[in-house]
Amino acid sequence: MARRDLLRQIVVISAFCFMIVAAMVGSGVFGGTSVENLQDGALDEDGSYLAPAGPAFAIWSVIYLGLFAYTIWQALPAQRRSDRQRTLGWLIAGTMVVNGLWLVAAQFGSLALTVLVIIVLLALLGVTFHRTVIDPADGWLDRLLVDGVTGLHLGWVTLATVANITAWLTVIGPPEWEASADLWGVVVLIAVAVIGLGIEAAGGWRLGPALAIAWGLSWLAVGRLSGEPPSTAIGITALIVAFAVLAAAVIGTILREAASVRNASA
Repeated sequence: MARRDLLRQIVVISAFCFMIVAAMVGSGVFGGTSVENLQDGALDEDGSYLAPAGPAFAIWSVIYLGLFAYTIWQALPAQRRSDRQRTLGWLIAGTMVVNGLWLVAAQFGSLALTVLVIIVLLALLGVTFHRTVIDPADGWLDRLLVDGVTGLHLGWVTLATVANITAWLTVIGPPEWEASADLWGVVVLIAVAVIGLGIEAAGGWRLGPALAIAWGLSWLAVGRLSGEPPSTAIGITALIVAFAVLAAAVIGTILREAASVRNASA
């Protein structure tokens, strides 16, 4: 078991290194095409009606920083024999590998392949997040670096999956589809609200997923209300959904903490 524990720690470190190298390759740091220009611009902020404005993608810096901190923390001797890390370490390593593979697919593959990869990433993050719920954290650092970072990652990829699929459909669809873009955009955002609230309810109303979803939706609204392609209906709906998702998480968190205080004093 000791050798397997050490192997897990090494795999997590290797997965993080792969993700960072893949991110640099996929984003064009080594001479390739930048992300916003990949796939003939389909992944840019003006590539579809459900693409967030450019500043939204700054959240990747927070997620990568969180994954870096987690990678260092889990490599400490104190975490080597952690029962929680014996399960979650492998899963988080998997999410980092698939994360990196998306950028590689975007740089060297097709738009359809990026859709497939991001769906796999979303599913793996969902499984990982579920495991953090059924196997509670041991201390605030565990909660922050595992539950918090995984929640942010899941929330952002949830919205990124919608944007990725929309970009693909925009490319393959006939021009006539644009006439009903407002309607379908609003319908999809309502579905995002349902999914976001479902994630929160299943996760005990944790703030991580809600913060990421609300962040992305807010910048999506900025893109539609002040950028291209314009859509007042989609922009306003995105703001409403962002508020609803975040408000539900905040209220749920307050009620959960209040219940914990009552139970502790009972």
